[in-house]
Amino acid sequence: MIQKESNLPEKLSKPALRALEGAAISQLEQIAKHSESEILKLHGMGRKGIEQIRIALEARGLSFADES
Repeated sequence: MIQKESNLPEKLSKPALRALEGAAISQLEQIAKHSESEILKLHGMGRKGIEQIRIALEARGLSFADES
């Protein structure tokens, strides 16, 4: 399960949370090190989850990494 100190959006779907957990990601700051397309490739992550993450990142002054 996602660690208690996670700051991921509370409304993320269970598949999206499992996708991030499988990639050992539990913090928005970790997501900001990846591009949007990298996160979207995770099994269980969809457009709705990406949008929720984008909003949460922006609220913290963060964003997805640039595409490489």
